[in-house]
Amino acid sequence: MSFSVEGKVALITGANRGIGKAIVESFISHGASKVYLAVRNPGSAQALSQTYGNKVVVLPFDAADPASITALATAAPDVQVVVNNAGILEVADPLASNAITALEHEMNINVYGLMRMAQAFAPVLAKHNGAAFVQLNSVASIKTFTPFTTYSASKAASYSVTQGLKDVFAPMNIQVLSVHPGPIKTDMAAKAGFDEADTVTSVSEGIVTALKAGDFHLFPDAMAKLFEGEYQSYATNIISADLGGE
Repeated sequence: MSFSVEGKVALITGANRGIGKAIVESFISHGASKVYLAVRNPGSAQALSQTYGNKVVVLPFDAADPASITALATAAPDVQVVVNNAGILEVADPLASNAITALEHEMNINVYGLMRMAQAFAPVLAKHNGAAFVQLNSVASIKTFTPFTTYSASKAASYSVTQGLKDVFAPMNIQVLSVHPGPIKTDMAAKAGFDEADTVTSVSEGIVTALKAGDFHLFPDAMAKLFEGEYQSYATNIISADLGGE
């Protein structure tokens, strides 16, 4: 399955900064007709609104609130590609005093938020003859980084859900893309202590290319590509293979 963003209507969560903002910019530069900016604070997207005018529509969004996501799907009935970019990172190893609280918070946003988005937008995307759903996962979904154990666990869970979405969305002609960045120059990377990181455009431009190629996995940046080199055989022979099970 191949999907071009040209002429399409997109919705991007966490669109006001970092990777989300870059995805907005890349999609518009590649010809997207309209982009919904789903953000917690609509005022935070004011600069994008001023830059792109009627090409963007700002909508309120809270990944932790099912009613907010239901309202989002109702407000954006013409969406053809959803990018679930919003996510959180807590610093917690398994023995940290805040580990359980951190994991509960990360699961609520990174996993349950993904499921809420997929369930709300499945009927919206299915109306089109070809659509796409993009999930921002992480290299931490396949390798635990000990200071961020709870984040890694939540991203492993979101990657597992993404694989399930690929299977259930396929009969609806909805392409699914699982994006696995390494450290990217964002506030989240700074919080995690990564001084050296790739640019946000490595992710945003990579998404456009991967959708057009019909790929399921995207490892966009330098660190991620090291993971891809070791992981590709497993991903091809196990993750993307039809092993005849449920």
